[in-house]
Amino acid sequence: MKERLEELRVSALQELQTVESAAALGELRVKYLGKKGALTEILRGMGGLSAEERPVIGEVANAVRSAIEGVINEKQEAFQQEETNNRLRKETIDVTLPGRALPRAAVHPLNKTAQEIEDVFLGLGFSIAEGPEVETDYFNFEALNLPKNHPARDMQDSFYITDEILMRTHTSPVQVRTMQAKGGATPVKVICPGKVYRRDDDDATHSFQFNQIEGLVIGKGIRMSDLKGTLLHFVQQMFGAQAQIRLRPSFFPFTEPSAEVDVTCVQCGGHGCRMCKGTGWLEILGCGMVHPSVLEMGGYDPEEVSGFAFGMGVERIALLKYGIDDIRHFYTNDLRFLGQFARM
Repeated sequence: MKERLEELRVSALQELQTVESAAALGELRVKYLGKKGALTEILRGMGGLSAEERPVIGEVANAVRSAIEGVINEKQEAFQQEETNNRLRKETIDVTLPGRALPRAAVHPLNKTAQEIEDVFLGLGFSIAEGPEVETDYFNFEALNLPKNHPARDMQDSFYITDEILMRTHTSPVQVRTMQAKGGATPVKVICPGKVYRRDDDDATHSFQFNQIEGLVIGKGIRMSDLKGTLLHFVQQMFGAQAQIRLRPSFFPFTEPSAEVDVTCVQCGGHGCRMCKGTGWLEILGCGMVHPSVLEMGGYDPEEVSGFAFGMGVERIALLKYGIDDIRHFYTNDLRFLGQFARM
């Protein structure tokens, strides 16, 4: 039995010297040291040995096992190290390579324009007020001097959800809510930005959903000249110091007197071109002095205070400021269009 163990040791070590993979090494471990392996098979004959022979054969068997296990462990560590080295070689990162340039994003032109408008009025001491997009008929129409069946309601074709609830058609309801929240206190000096909704067919200049920024000022002695000065400052901040405005009489149910505001053509500077149809002017927004009835419904005494209001479409300002010819560019998500603003 001793000779058989020695032959097993020699045979196992010779095979282990030529093993070339971790899988083959595992097979050899099972072949020689497994429960049904060669070493176990030899040791099953120890029952026929004398009491004096058993310790001797046991010692030899342990030595053979240790020799085989030692070589197997060395080989296993070598294979693991080789695997690690191969992985490191494959996963090596060349830190000297230049980085891949990522596409540069840009603020959307509508957001950019809205931020610029807000910055102008914040610089004049205005604060920002917001309100719900789903509005009641009272705040959207009645509190703005537009009672039921008023013909001026036809000026704004609306999305009604129920008879009394609709998608707001302007941000003027925020002005009413602000006045009521003030409880008659002055001064009031807010701008109201937000989305509005009207039943328009989408084309180059119209959309069923667009953005507005409206403004409201209430206090003692507020005059039309204050309104004009405020709007002239705004226009010159947005379009340059050379820009001028003119006010044309108009009608809005919530202001009296009311006016449409034109700005000198941003393309020809007022000399006349195709863009302004030869007039030198472009319509930009509507405004007026707050109607006494609106002041009363907002909790103010029109005999004691006065105010002015104005409203503009953010899309309209952006079209003029950046020379864009179609409002649909703002929401069709064409990266060729949007990418131009990354350089501004």
